[in-house]
Amino acid sequence: MLEADPAARPSADDFLAIIRRQQAGKLKLYLGPCPGVGKTYSMLVEGNRLKKRGVDVVIGYVEPHERPETSAQIGDLEIVPPRLTSYHGIALNEMDVDAVIARHPTVALVDELAHTNAPDSKNRKRYEDVEDLLRAGISVISTVNIQHLESLYNLVEEATGVRVKERVPDEVLTKADQIVNIDLPAEDLQERLQAGKIYPKERIEAALVNFFTQKNLTRLREMTLTETANFLDRKQRDSESDQNVSSLGQVMVAISSQGPDPGRLLRKTARLASQLNAQWYAVYVRTPAESAVHIDAEAQRRVNDTLETAQKMGGLVFSMKGESVAKALVSFAREYGITHIVVGRPGRKRLRHYFRSTLHEVLLQELPEVDLVVV
Repeated sequence: MLEADPAARPSADDFLAIIRRQQAGKLKLYLGPCPGVGKTYSMLVEGNRLKKRGVDVVIGYVEPHERPETSAQIGDLEIVPPRLTSYHGIALNEMDVDAVIARHPTVALVDELAHTNAPDSKNRKRYEDVEDLLRAGISVISTVNIQHLESLYNLVEEATGVRVKERVPDEVLTKADQIVNIDLPAEDLQERLQAGKIYPKERIEAALVNFFTQKNLTRLREMTLTETANFLDRKQRDSESDQNVSSLGQVMVAISSQGPDPGRLLRKTARLASQLNAQWYAVYVRTPAESAVHIDAEAQRRVNDTLETAQKMGGLVFSMKGESVAKALVSFAREYGITHIVVGRPGRKRLRHYFRSTLHEVLLQELPEVDLVVV
């Protein structure tokens, strides 16, 4: 008998959240492949345009990076004074979320969505500040670079060699009402960098050698265009259907306490679900061998962290009990109409298990109509 986690069942609070979302503000994102393409500039231009049309617009937070063209666009826009704080003796400015909510404009301009706030802030991340504004009924225009998207972490590292620390859950972009791709050819970006329009002079040479290479910029532009296209495709499908989830499929990822890189599995699953406009599920099967008496605390912590991350990335989490992982996953897949399953690459068979079927073999045999993705 399989037991789904009761927390995964819809509750009265879930329906209340749906009702409240109808009163929430709208989110527009300027998405770019890297710094310097003009996201902040475009956000401010739109803010000024809205102000001229009589819309109540304020700057919740803007980071002009000492770029004259960008600073000039602030113009007559009202700025809600930032909250001053200190960290390790360094003075910092952070958006004053409560002050913006108290001012309650129609639209707030909030730069750098992936920013990590100072430790004494109300929220850990700026995207959480933005979510507070949206819940308060304030529409937000914000900016973000493609490398900050959670599900692209591994792809960005492989393509550029850079490990991005500040990341935004895919769900934030998925729930956006509009996304605008701000793009520039790689050659133009390198020219802007060399002209001192992106970084100070002392950082230019290192940036050209490391991040702002032709190869890196081209790959990041491709990722941005792909993500924008996926977003537009999802919006088109939603407008053609009364359902929130596309009929193209349902995606499931199998979580293990011994997997080598659960983060990679989750990101691959989130990307696949996004491309299919599908709901995705993170499923962990606790067998008797992984009961509290048999599994060590470190392995249990790993599982909990993975499931928590899956939730943050927009997946529905199921923790189940079963005698066999394979049988439990097959049963779940049939019950929920799963069309795509993501699993980790199998390790070497141990001699004593040589004649047993692997998880992958059982899934392929029992679910021939399901696409199996091995990461």
